[in-house]
Amino acid sequence: MTEAHKKEESKEANPLETELLKGEAKKEEAKKEKSFFAKEKTVSLSESEFDKLAREAAEYKDKYVRLFAEFDNFRKRMEREKLEFVKYANEGLLAEFLNILDDLERSVDAARTKHEDYDAFLKGVEMVMVHVYEMLKKNGVKAIDAKGKTFDPHLHEAMMQEETDKAKEGTIVEEFQKGYMFDGRVIRTSKVKVAKQKQESQEAQN
Repeated sequence: MTEAHKKEESKEANPLETELLKGEAKKEEAKKEKSFFAKEKTVSLSESEFDKLAREAAEYKDKYVRLFAEFDNFRKRMEREKLEFVKYANEGLLAEFLNILDDLERSVDAARTKHEDYDAFLKGVEMVMVHVYEMLKKNGVKAIDAKGKTFDPHLHEAMMQEETDKAKEGTIVEEFQKGYMFDGRVIRTSKVKVAKQKQESQEAQN
């Protein structure tokens, strides 16, 4: 048997070794390819072209720095204005309340100094209350309907229950404190008394 035949038989007898050799060859090829693409490309420039690019880069950097500074100043100004807006947002509302407070103080002073009767004093207070309701309405504040309505836990807060056959169970029979909404959102629930079916009525139904 010739040496060539022996080598051929050796290759046929060791397919695993053959595959390993192929894998090594592929790795070498990949290294060469990576090395080729990893080479840094160089570009030749004249001195005038280089100076021009350097000036443009400096100009762009200066514009970027200026723009960043302007944006930062704008952000700080917006934050400052936001804080001031939150601080003074209710200034107009408070001014209206001060006018109403003036009316109320005048009514009390008149009752004390002029010894007005109770009815006149009550009428003065009622006029002040009208001004309050008008001011609240103008600013989007609305009273919540309670008495005679069905209890709603989102609008009402049950303080008591009363057994009665004069109202349907769950109906509000008395309002202790008026509730209010602001632009459709509850800012204070109504404190109420809720009707409860009498025990004998429940037993009769059972």
